[in-house]
Amino acid sequence: METRSNPLGMTLFCVYLVIYTSFVLINAIAPELMEATLVAGLNLAILYGFALIIIAFVLALLYGFLASRRDSKVNSSDDGGRA
Repeated sequence: METRSNPLGMTLFCVYLVIYTSFVLINAIAPELMEATLVAGLNLAILYGFALIIIAFVLALLYGFLASRRDSKVNSSDDGGRA
């Protein structure tokens, strides 16, 4: 892994960290809130848990897309006109 991608990875990690920390804090401070039924008989804990998994997957895809795009731009500018 190249160091050029690290700021992007750290940014996306911090986004996920905020979302996950809010999940943990809700469970620690107000666990009864997680028992609230929201959609189709599923409580907030189940929905939030699945959302965490989906968000992690989406952030991983976003990282892969943005990092490869950035690397291709850097590689094309490093070419210097060589064939």
